[in-house]
Amino acid sequence: MNKLILADNQAIFRAGTAKILAMEDDFRIIAQCADADRLLPALDTFRGSILLFASSLKLDPQSLVPRVLGAGSHSIVIAENGEPVQPWLQAGVNGAAHRSVTGPSLAECVRRVGAGERHVRANGVDAGAGEDTVGSRVRERLTPKELKIVALIVQGCKNKEIALRLTTTEQVIKNYLRSIYDKTGVSDRLELALFTIHHRILAEAAQAIGEQIMQGL
Repeated sequence: MNKLILADNQAIFRAGTAKILAMEDDFRIIAQCADADRLLPALDTFRGSILLFASSLKLDPQSLVPRVLGAGSHSIVIAENGEPVQPWLQAGVNGAAHRSVTGPSLAECVRRVGAGERHVRANGVDAGAGEDTVGSRVRERLTPKELKIVALIVQGCKNKEIALRLTTTEQVIKNYLRSIYDKTGVSDRLELALFTIHHRILAEAAQAIGEQIMQGL
């Protein structure tokens, strides 16, 4: 049984990763951390585990890797799409994946690291940002209002909060979501958030619009 610690400051991605990995019989999620302050105590408490941590936590690998080794554990970095992973692997992190990693590829990476392999790269990790044709196509299909809703979903907002920010009703937001689900091919808000994160062009557009909304522009 592979015991997993998930550390990521993006709540949606952390929840999605947990949902994907919890479906595997040989994985057990034993802790989730939103920041470095919670990550380190979890490492000390749950020894012999596999730590999946986001590079966005800005952890110092020179400090982290000895703590991981001291706990008899392994580590996998979840890098931002297009971010080089070689520095992490050279520092002693056992495996690497990008946020755009698929569920099966991430599961395979975790198993290989759990088996003691080093310098494990999830499938597609060397491909870089690449041309995101799916994200571009979906971006063009979404209306400006739908893209605003997607941006707020990624930020973890519920329908009530989205309705308040867009000065409309929850029922209207639900109607928009049905249309968005049809256009993206997903079935719920968590899948929508992960779909957006995994497609660079769509993610960048959602981030830009989300920042505008939060600034009241």
